[in-house]
Amino acid sequence: MRTNWLKGIIFSLVSICIFFSYYLNRYNPTDTAPESVTAIVEDTLDAPAPPRQVLYGMVIDSLLVIEDKIKRNQNLAEILSPHNVSHQVIHKLAKISHGVFDVRKIRTNQKYTLICRADSLKTAEAMVYEPNPIEYVVFNLRDSVFVEKRVREVKTVERELAGKIEYSLAVTMDELGVTPQLTNDFVDVFAWQIDFFRLQKGDRFKVIYEEKLVEGQPIGIGDIKAVYFNHFGNDYYGMRYDQGNGPDYFDEEGKSLRKALLKYPLKFTRISSRYSGSRFHPVQKRWKAHRGTDFAAPRGTPIRSVGDGIVVEAKYGKYNGNYVKVRHNSTYSTQYLHMSKIAAGMKPGVKVRQGQTIGYVGSTGLATGAHLCYRFWKNGVQVDALKVDLPSAEPIESEKLLAYNQIKRIYMERLNAISFDVPDDLVLARGE
Repeated sequence: MRTNWLKGIIFSLVSICIFFSYYLNRYNPTDTAPESVTAIVEDTLDAPAPPRQVLYGMVIDSLLVIEDKIKRNQNLAEILSPHNVSHQVIHKLAKISHGVFDVRKIRTNQKYTLICRADSLKTAEAMVYEPNPIEYVVFNLRDSVFVEKRVREVKTVERELAGKIEYSLAVTMDELGVTPQLTNDFVDVFAWQIDFFRLQKGDRFKVIYEEKLVEGQPIGIGDIKAVYFNHFGNDYYGMRYDQGNGPDYFDEEGKSLRKALLKYPLKFTRISSRYSGSRFHPVQKRWKAHRGTDFAAPRGTPIRSVGDGIVVEAKYGKYNGNYVKVRHNSTYSTQYLHMSKIAAGMKPGVKVRQGQTIGYVGSTGLATGAHLCYRFWKNGVQVDALKVDLPSAEPIESEKLLAYNQIKRIYMERLNAISFDVPDDLVLARGE
């Protein structure tokens, strides 16, 4: 009897141990099964949400984007009406856009973007017009109708460029893939030191300049910082520096590269006929003196005054066509002939600034094709504008020479470090 009782107690104790052992093993927090469940939950919580699509600062998830260019004579109504926008709303857009953007200035071939619902009518929720690479105008049609102009960030980087002349500076620059603006600005720096219409094969140049970028794409040229040109074996340097009267270009000794007047009345182009005491006239078919320099250029090319001065004549003449004459001072006067039209505001007594547009290239008067005949007077006598010796602008002031020399040394070292041994089409980027 006593033995059976002891056996029962031992059996019970063993059963209890087995039960607790099973329980602990089943719910052990280190067990792999609960760990897997936890990992799945954590992975689900940490998974990033899919990125939202944003265009022009607007979320465009599930929306339709239509890009196009303004067609000839196309207006706001013709663009928006096919996309379920009422004439009342279009009229309201045009009205509230005053002070932000004049919708009458929408130009042919400029880009616009429609952001539409993905419905059968392709209902427009917004239109974006880009008048230039920097600005864009948003016509909002969503919850409330409004118009706003936004500006993209413009990044400026410095570029280095080296090239060798084979045919002309313009051709070489074009082969290097840079814009005509850089060619024009380059010529203006050395206009009085180098005759760019008489370059020789093998002339070499280097330039450090700024390029403006929007969203990584080049949109234009900034300032030329430093230049070098080797012409007929002679070295020429130019460094940009502002000594308080506006930026100018100076040589290694601090002398100004600029003269009192610009050398060319047009951005860099082609000379079709030079100043001569005897030239066969293409219209009159006889030999006669040609007291000017002819620059061939497309009709409508802007003509600039070569210096500050006062307009003394701005009218039409039988032989000269539309022309403007400017008196710069008591010594120098210039005249610009055969314009397609004279710039607005040009009349006797009006003051003009150096580089200001005074008219546009044409072929009015006694002319066979579009060109500018440029004439130059010194002390009342007509002279060759390309050979006149003008006084230079002011050199670096003595108290600012030390600061200039420091900048000059930096840029000359950089120019000298640019190699001509690299392929001519290599453009090196700095500051990116």
